[in-house]
Amino acid sequence: MSNKQHKNLSARPALEPQSIAQLLTQALALETEATARYAELAEVMHSHNNLDAAELFSRMAGIEQLHVEQIRQQISQRRLTDLPATHYRWVGLEGPETTDYADLHYLMTPRQGLLLALLNEQRARDYYVNIADRSSDPEVLELARELAQEEREHVQWVEHWLKRYPPTEEGWDHDDDPPILQD
Repeated sequence: MSNKQHKNLSARPALEPQSIAQLLTQALALETEATARYAELAEVMHSHNNLDAAELFSRMAGIEQLHVEQIRQQISQRRLTDLPATHYRWVGLEGPETTDYADLHYLMTPRQGLLLALLNEQRARDYYVNIADRSSDPEVLELARELAQEEREHVQWVEHWLKRYPPTEEGWDHDDDPPILQD
């Protein structure tokens, strides 16, 4: 599935949240998946000795983990103890803020990693905007708008970070001694 197809699918909630509990369940799943995937990507890049990209993905995992903790705080503050288990299925194969492994390259530059992160943050923003646009519940609408605003801030951070890295040079993926896949 291409990034564009993934973006269009994941921007729509799989199940429209009808309550704060459902929205927070979806938000917690979204952020938890993003945290785990960034940590996995950091490990992959580290195993390929791409330490710059590994550090970037590790940093993104840390940022997403902070978002997980914020959502858990909201759940606790609202005294929600029995979150619905089935209200976080995604329309596509992955959550809106999760990088597809097919988009990864072992020689990718930090800039390319940031471009993936930018796409993730944009999809997460669009996901919450879509919920806000479609919700008839005032509490869900308000929280979805807040979550969308947080993702807008993340988009701005990534756009700011991108300015630190020059465009990727042609031939960036050339390797005189590429890894050999063995069974």
